[in-house]
Amino acid sequence: MSDKERVNYSDVTDFIHDSEVTDFILVGIRVRPELHSVIFLLFLFIYGMVLLGNLSMIGIIVTDPRLNTPMYFFLGNLSVIDLSYSTVIVPKAMINILSQKKTISFVGCVAQLFLYALFMVTEAFVLAAMAYDRFTAICNPLLYSIRMSRSVCVQLVAGSYLCGWVSSILQISVTFSMTFCASRVIDHFYCDSNPIEKISCSNTFINKMVSLSLAVLIILPTIIVIVVSYMYIVSTVLKIQSSEGRKKAFSTCSSHLGIVSLLYGTVSFVYLTPPNNPELRKIASVCYILLTPMLNPLIYSLRNKDVKEAVKKVLCKKDVLF
Repeated sequence: MSDKERVNYSDVTDFIHDSEVTDFILVGIRVRPELHSVIFLLFLFIYGMVLLGNLSMIGIIVTDPRLNTPMYFFLGNLSVIDLSYSTVIVPKAMINILSQKKTISFVGCVAQLFLYALFMVTEAFVLAAMAYDRFTAICNPLLYSIRMSRSVCVQLVAGSYLCGWVSSILQISVTFSMTFCASRVIDHFYCDSNPIEKISCSNTFINKMVSLSLAVLIILPTIIVIVVSYMYIVSTVLKIQSSEGRKKAFSTCSSHLGIVSLLYGTVSFVYLTPPNNPELRKIASVCYILLTPMLNPLIYSLRNKDVKEAVKKVLCKKDVLF
């Protein structure tokens, strides 16, 4: 670490003595001060792409009657979720990049962790619901309209949010019931449970057990639903005689599989990164919080014929207007 970096980090820790006891300090990504503007512009550009991509996807799904199907209902909700958890973290992180006093209030920290956990868990269950939707469409097409009616889709999304809400309440309850030491420096660019545990004076065993239990209860069911659904899908598709039919069936699943792989790949990268390498963990978090929400709309728009036609329709309307 250079002298400039030590001075910068020292400034952050010294500021604690002048802060209210209700404040935390978010260290952020440790780089040379002259690179702060570069990181800010990078965050700004990617976050702008997140806004543009997901708002466009939501607008297209809402306005195009051809996309009024269960698959696009789930995709629209996925875009809302991606947009939401990026917005919970990125604007505050960008402000802190250019700020000397990199503070976040205690209430703000609780709210950030709650909303981040809520949307992250909800996304996992929505992706599982999307896998079940594809399974029903391909393996039981005659029952599709009954099993995936509008009310069923709404219930699946509502249940996903309920699971996210319950797990978030449990997570923040155990995290912020801990006693914190003199240092309130969180070595991250947002409030996450792991770096918060490190500044606690309490025994974190219960916290770790709750986090592990929640991870198992969230990841196992969603992964099982996705894997079993695609096992049946592959088995059914391979029985289709025509190569064109098989290609069409697989094409409806490829976008979803791409998003699932991207989500679980980046999340695994975040939480399997060694705890003694916090900077690598921060970079992994950037991939999940910024890159995944930016790429999800691109994956569906580039791989999905209906979305591409809807986009062309919107662009043609604009050409007529001008």
